[in-house]
Amino acid sequence: MKIIKLSSSSLVAEIAKIRKSQKRDLKSIEKKVDQILNNISENGDKALISLTKKFDKIKLNSKDFEVKKSLINYSEKFISEDVKKSIDKSFKRVRDYQKKKLPKSLRYKDTLGNTLGWSINPIEKIGIYVPGGTASYPSSLIMSGTLAKVAGSKEIYVVTPPSKEGINPAILYAAKLIGIKKIFQIGGAQAIAALAYGTKSIPKVDKIVGPGNIFVATAKKKVFGEVDIDMIAGPSEVLIIADKSSDSRLIAADLIAQSEHDVDATAILLTDSLITARNVIKDIKLQIEQLSRKNIIKRSLEKNGKVYLLSNINDCVKFSNIFAPEHLEIVIKDSDKVAQQIVNAGSLFVGEASAEAFGDYIAGPSHVLPTNGSARFSSPLSALDFIKYSSYTKMSKKGANQLAKYVIELANAEGLDGHARSAQLRKAKVSNNGF
Repeated sequence: MKIIKLSSSSLVAEIAKIRKSQKRDLKSIEKKVDQILNNISENGDKALISLTKKFDKIKLNSKDFEVKKSLINYSEKFISEDVKKSIDKSFKRVRDYQKKKLPKSLRYKDTLGNTLGWSINPIEKIGIYVPGGTASYPSSLIMSGTLAKVAGSKEIYVVTPPSKEGINPAILYAAKLIGIKKIFQIGGAQAIAALAYGTKSIPKVDKIVGPGNIFVATAKKKVFGEVDIDMIAGPSEVLIIADKSSDSRLIAADLIAQSEHDVDATAILLTDSLITARNVIKDIKLQIEQLSRKNIIKRSLEKNGKVYLLSNINDCVKFSNIFAPEHLEIVIKDSDKVAQQIVNAGSLFVGEASAEAFGDYIAGPSHVLPTNGSARFSSPLSALDFIKYSSYTKMSKKGANQLAKYVIELANAEGLDGHARSAQLRKAKVSNNGF
């Protein structure tokens, strides 16, 4: 990594350059995903069996898809007591945080006696994708499944890629804790297709959430409309704003933590202090050698790691708001004041003690966050994403009588005389005491 001096006038161009480098040519991937989606749609379980053998190198029949309940029930016997306690704590904190976010149904009467409002109901059937392999993390399930449970979703299903070693028991335990009854060992774009279209063995759901590789993300994008999805997630990213008071060791550790996700992860430091910038680069070099995923970290930082030296903290804030990072750490002396100026970020971590790793596992908010600048217009996954609103209208006699004339005028202006007649009939019936 090297220090890049950045002037205020060049912020927009530099950010555009970063975002452009993150984009991938998806044409070949989309073609492959289309073939998988069509195959599952037409052939169901038969296609699932074939594709699982092809991509996961595991031979299963349709009866093998669902994980046995006995494995789920006894999963805690295969994890340490410390891991179990950590999953318990994470679940409780996420659950308690999400409960505070839930809105309530409402009814009220306006001045004409009309009853208006809205009804809130959970989305009934949820499918959660939990990555497998090296990314087989119980935290991914906690940060999505708990939210659906808090919202009141009645049917929650998990899909996760099969493995010769079996599914991570920590995932099975997290599912049991959340209250998820069915887990299917299928993965990739074919799992997304199965949830979207349904097969004889896999239930069709109403919404699909959860992280995955580029094939999973592309499949989610393509089935949107058939079902709802959480978001189109790209590689993970962190942006850190620091000054001369910041601890370079902590900053280095957090940039490294982000980079160990995968080689496409993005880790960026913004600072107005040359000394801090130099010390962070020095500390990164020292800390990397102590870590098991150092090769991934080095490749990630070489490809996407940036250290920018800006003129002042105001420029750092401006950069951040344009970039709209997934994770934003503010580790300067007056972090609270700067946090108030942030308008685009998936999740803020304010103050030196607030490592982004706390957000990944235990703080409370979900770690499923908008990436690739989409924090400009979208929000972190929450219990709100698992509910839906229905508007409620009950017209009074007075309301129907007095408001009908406006409906008639507007409908006639739009050439919709059927609408006008519908309102006119109500008005006439009120006048004749018909209601």
